[in-house]
Amino acid sequence: MPANLTPAYFAAEERFRSAPTNEEKILALEEMLAVMPKHKGTDGLRADLRRKLSSLKEAATQQKKSGGHVDIFHVPRSGAGQVVLLGMPNTGKSSILAALTKAKVVVADFPFATQVPVPGMVRYEDIQIQLVDMPPITSDYSAPGQVGTYRNGDIIGVVIDLSQDIEEQCLVLLDFLESRRLLLDEKTPALDSAGNALGKKAVCLCTRADLVPEGTFELARQSFDKPIEYLKLSTQTGAGLDKLGELLFRQLNIIRIYAKPPGKPADTKDPFTLPAGATVQDLAVTIHRELAQKLKSARIWGTGVYDGQSVHLTHVLHDRDTVELHFA
Repeated sequence: MPANLTPAYFAAEERFRSAPTNEEKILALEEMLAVMPKHKGTDGLRADLRRKLSSLKEAATQQKKSGGHVDIFHVPRSGAGQVVLLGMPNTGKSSILAALTKAKVVVADFPFATQVPVPGMVRYEDIQIQLVDMPPITSDYSAPGQVGTYRNGDIIGVVIDLSQDIEEQCLVLLDFLESRRLLLDEKTPALDSAGNALGKKAVCLCTRADLVPEGTFELARQSFDKPIEYLKLSTQTGAGLDKLGELLFRQLNIIRIYAKPPGKPADTKDPFTLPAGATVQDLAVTIHRELAQKLKSARIWGTGVYDGQSVHLTHVLHDRDTVELHFA
């Protein structure tokens, strides 16, 4: 019986063959299994793919247990969210990080000055957002393991240098994102059928805006041609840098909640951050998972309530609400 494999299967198979890391191979195999038609003609192929998948997962587990391999592209998450920069050589990624954070980065006028991820913290009002500089990519090269950093972050910050060939940059960056299914869109969901992280939100940061004529920014928007937010900036003049924190905060779609111990003032300096739409119960779990089981009631100061109003544990929170939790 013929297998009658679909175009989606062959696309995933191509990603499997070209995947530079076990993590990407595992993702591709899981997708191949998910989109493969289920009938007798595919039974043998399905069994073979499952054996390969099991072998790869076992190898990955053993590698973690042995501790013999250090993944230089793994960046521990910190702050209210993680934004990972993507760009071609000398497009200003390191300059953005240097201008907004205290991270020690190499800002140079030669390519590939950044060889490993460099994280730094961008402050926006009373929270910090992690910004990660990355090695550049070209049309024929990206570092093995680099995709995993983008997959594990919250947002991809696409960096386009307005003073260089815009159309070439957009072509290379879009090919990188789409061929690896990194960009969240109508074709690529946030999670695959196995629950693995897949598509990510993106923003486009257009650098060296001070060096180009009027209309160049619009050319970048048209060339990249994705329904995302764009920001033009200059690390030389500082133009646009003050808007980046607010842009990232909005795209992260999070809220800040201030905890108030009973009988004491609220902590307004170090808010908890939760996804928009989170409830009082979600806040309790964030503070202490086991203690959350004993949550009895809550009082709120903030949006849509009167000061100190008692609310149900399913009450949806808003940005900058102050919450007083009471436990049994």
